[in-house]
Amino acid sequence: MATADVYNMDKEQVGSIELSDAVFGCEVREHLLYAAVRYQRAKARAGTHKVKERAEVQGGGRKPWKQKGTGRARQGTIRAPQWRGGGVVFGPRVRSHAHKMNKKVRRQALCSALSRRAEENGISVLETMSMTAAKTRHMVDFMKRFEFTDMLLVTAETDTTIERCASNLSNVTVLPSSGVNVYDILLRSNLVMTRAAVEALTARLEAGC
Repeated sequence: MATADVYNMDKEQVGSIELSDAVFGCEVREHLLYAAVRYQRAKARAGTHKVKERAEVQGGGRKPWKQKGTGRARQGTIRAPQWRGGGVVFGPRVRSHAHKMNKKVRRQALCSALSRRAEENGISVLETMSMTAAKTRHMVDFMKRFEFTDMLLVTAETDTTIERCASNLSNVTVLPSSGVNVYDILLRSNLVMTRAAVEALTARLEAGC
């Protein structure tokens, strides 16, 4: 079982923690990472794109010219698809883009993403994480001490002060342990977790193995 050093917020080592092989040391399955990201991004789509079909376009209630005798092709309405301003054929409709991905497969994908970060030494563990005030500079100073260019910060529970400290930073994502997902892990090169978050995440994922 692998171990990781535990630091305080001043980057001083204060101990170590064991990382479960079932969560942080499993085989990295690339196809599961791809499937999980695709699943997440599809589920996040609003699906509100919409065009009007011929029945929804205003006007076109009468026949533009008589059926025969004009020398032109017969037409029934100026709102047919071949007319400028007419309805659209097979255009996008309001719908959900979400598709199914089994819960067990999602869990395996999450373990693969965590194991990938562990292989790359991209996981840092903090004894605790707290901010005295909701100031962006506090988070910037913390990242400078650890020399992070970007970061996914995982806490055991939702902390509104920490979230507000990072809200103005486009390269920082803050999540509780219950909200950890494959996309955000792969999006940031540094995964920072508190000791309590590691324990909570390990207990949740090991229970499903």
